[in-house]
Amino acid sequence: MSKNESQQTKRADMMLNEPISKVIPKMAIPTIVAFLINSIYSLADTYFVSSLGTNATAAVSVNSSLDQLIMMAGSLLAVGANSYIARLLGQGDKQKANKVLSTAFFLAMGLGLLLTVFGSIFMTPMVRILGATPTCEQYSIDYATYVLLAAPFMASSFVMNQCLRSEGSAIFSMVGMGFGGILNCVLDPIFIFNLDMGVAGASLATAISKLVSFVILIFPYVTRRSMLRLSVRNFHFCKDILYNVISVGSSSMFRSGLAVLAAVMLNDMAGNISDSVLAGIGVCTKIMMFPFSIILGFGTGFQPVAGYNWGAKRYDRVNESYRFSSKMALIGAIIMAALLAVFADPIIVLFAGTDPQMREIGIICMISQCIALPVHAWVAVVNMFCAGLGNAKGALVLSTSRQGSCFIPTLFLMAWALGAYGIATVQAVADVLSLALAIPILLGMKKKINQAAAEWKKES
Repeated sequence: MSKNESQQTKRADMMLNEPISKVIPKMAIPTIVAFLINSIYSLADTYFVSSLGTNATAAVSVNSSLDQLIMMAGSLLAVGANSYIARLLGQGDKQKANKVLSTAFFLAMGLGLLLTVFGSIFMTPMVRILGATPTCEQYSIDYATYVLLAAPFMASSFVMNQCLRSEGSAIFSMVGMGFGGILNCVLDPIFIFNLDMGVAGASLATAISKLVSFVILIFPYVTRRSMLRLSVRNFHFCKDILYNVISVGSSSMFRSGLAVLAAVMLNDMAGNISDSVLAGIGVCTKIMMFPFSIILGFGTGFQPVAGYNWGAKRYDRVNESYRFSSKMALIGAIIMAALLAVFADPIIVLFAGTDPQMREIGIICMISQCIALPVHAWVAVVNMFCAGLGNAKGALVLSTSRQGSCFIPTLFLMAWALGAYGIATVQAVADVLSLALAIPILLGMKKKINQAAAEWKKES
């Protein structure tokens, strides 16, 4: 048996036989670390740019929506490919898994390229649509310029990240995302201050870091150190692959799309009040990426484990993986929420400086989201459960609730009733409302698993 075949056997044994309490953390921790580093360099952009003034900070907040647009291009294919590949590997169909990977990768690259071309052509109207005010418009253009050039690599990297995790290679995923994040933190002050590039320097640092991450992530595929093979020859544009990838991935795409729409609406309403309100909410969003990253990283570690065992008909482990993940997500969310709420004021002050309105709005926004964090964590686990088992409808409903069905109607109501305070707390309210959707979906999933397990017992 070759070294590569031996590694593949060990990965399969890990997914099917290791205790759930060990395999999910083993899958999740590298992803959590990578997401945390990603959050750090996202926050680093905001921190260094904040020294240029409130208007520049507001511009970085506006351009968070651009990152979401690029993620949307990749997530449509990446999340669906992750789920389908995990199930195929659980069934032992490696050849088809290779085709799914290659098809998703090259399609994501193409979508990212389209975004680069059209975003660069329509730069000014784009940043205005994203919520840039007249006082921060030029800063927004400066920040978008280089990030757009990296869009094809960012979109395809998202696919490689997800697919490496689906085969149990979470360490490669962590190194790819993590090194890029560290590099961004190093380059930010050099480009912004030493080279006097201002906001454009933060954008260039981000673009270079994303390109380096792409190179690291593609390395295991190029050197054949991964279980799957990435090749143009494996590109297979067929109905079955597209349906299975897009049906599940559409939930992530709609989530990203609604996140963009919600952010645009939020930016527009906040910007109409002042750049301070816009900046305060934007800074809070960046800070809350830390607990959200841990929750998302844990969920993406849980998802392929559930999907792999579902494909292998190990329904006992499917149920066990959900129970373990729910418990850990709730405990972790409660601890993180308590810590962030206690230190909300000194954290926000680091970015707000002497701007009292930005400080006040940022603190209110942060504490309200901490209160709702345990609910958000549990709903995220249910969402990943749906995606892992191929329940596209359930995943779509839950992924679009947080910044869609539960967010947008609430935003108008709270903005009308409470003004800036309503805008600052709307995300927390939407998180709590999403609970009403998650409970019946989970009950349906449990019924589906029990039925499948009963049929499997009859057949065997």
